[in-house]
Amino acid sequence: MNDFFRNKVVVITGGSEGIGKALIDILIPMGAKVATCGRNQDKLYNLQVQYSNHLLHAMVADVSHYGECENFISSTIETFGGIDILINNAGISMRALLKDVDLDVIKKVIDTNFYGTAYCTKLALNSIIERKGTIVGVSSVAGYRGLPGRSAYSASKFAVIGWLEALRTEMVGSGVNIMWVCPGFTKSNMRNMALDGKGEIHSQNPMIVRDLMQSDECARHILQAIAKHKRTVVLTFRGKQTVWMNKFFPSFADRVLKKFFMKDGLLVK
Repeated sequence: MNDFFRNKVVVITGGSEGIGKALIDILIPMGAKVATCGRNQDKLYNLQVQYSNHLLHAMVADVSHYGECENFISSTIETFGGIDILINNAGISMRALLKDVDLDVIKKVIDTNFYGTAYCTKLALNSIIERKGTIVGVSSVAGYRGLPGRSAYSASKFAVIGWLEALRTEMVGSGVNIMWVCPGFTKSNMRNMALDGKGEIHSQNPMIVRDLMQSDECARHILQAIAKHKRTVVLTFRGKQTVWMNKFFPSFADRVLKKFFMKDGLLVK
């Protein structure tokens, strides 16, 4: 896998923490040229300090804004000459029942998770076609099965999968690989930065640590899938179980997931 990424230009949105940061920590020692963006200037600065002697291009950008995506992608192409791999990783979560959610929260989640993917992919597409590269969307098990209390998040991840599947079909015969990865419950900061119904940040209820995949393990699965030109990857046993159960026993899945996430009409996870 090391040789596959050597000298490749890899763009990772949301690279200052979590899965994005784990991807960078693996890729740079492999000899990849990495570009990343995030909203937190301090975290990006620390990342640049950590890899000051390596080829890392980092800038502050909110992927929900087209202009900031345009600046990020164009500066990456100017810095490295092109893009081989785009990993659309940036995203935000939410945790609230629909009856308690402001519409602005739904828009914010979809603007970041779906439009952020669409903007960066569209802007990088010509360069990736030229290099016969790879486009990755980090979706979720929630992109296969809607989860209670995560209606906007589920909608955004369903949209990412459908959009990338359409693009994959358009790219048949081009040499470009389009894939999506669906982590299950992963130990990352996104769980601790979920929006409530009013758009305020709050931590999601803790889950048992053994049930959470570590970010670096998730990152390795993503990179292995890219190197093998996979179509899609669903991670964790619970994630695969949820997708399978929803496909063959959807009514049963309704009951199981409601019991898992809710109690007495309230969210517990």
